[in-house]
Amino acid sequence: MNFFILLLTASLALTSFALSATKPAAQDISHLISQQEFARYQNVADFIEQSPKVTITVTPSKADKDEYGQHVARSLTGSDCDRDGKMDNNATCNAVFYKLWLKYSR
Repeated sequence: MNFFILLLTASLALTSFALSATKPAAQDISHLISQQEFARYQNVADFIEQSPKVTITVTPSKADKDEYGQHVARSLTGSDCDRDGKMDNNATCNAVFYKLWLKYSR
């Protein structure tokens, strides 16, 4: 019985570790954005809007294929807030902005 509890605990710990390892942390990009440039942003929405844009190709939906045919392509354009060349979600953009705000507000 103790063996199974130990095995279950180890399994949960490894799963938790693996999930946390895949979650990207906000990068320090202060070497790319100076304090003067950061001061020009009015708020986080302005920061996201003025961040470089990235376009990715995604799988078309069934509705897209029905309307446009089997050879349709679909793309999404979004912000690259941490300047790593990949589209970022809102949480990542907020985290990057907050990290810069903490660094430059002192």
